[in-house]
Amino acid sequence: MIYTTNIIEGYHRQLRKVTKTKTAYPTDDALKKIIYLATVEAAKKWTMPVKDWKKCISQFAIYFGDRLETELAI
Repeated sequence: MIYTTNIIEGYHRQLRKVTKTKTAYPTDDALKKIIYLATVEAAKKWTMPVKDWKKCISQFAIYFGDRLETELAI
């Protein structure tokens, strides 16, 4: 169920793409803003559903039912 390596590497690649052109930033907030904006743009492309999500959420509901939001269980 955990396919994080490729997802994380893809996300890091997108962040490197926007940060590699400029090596120095005037403030930490400027860098945070660029990373935030890159994340917002990358999130627009994250449309693929999680494989076997219904099976996973049913197991999560058994173990963590009191902590799940009802929107996730749908």
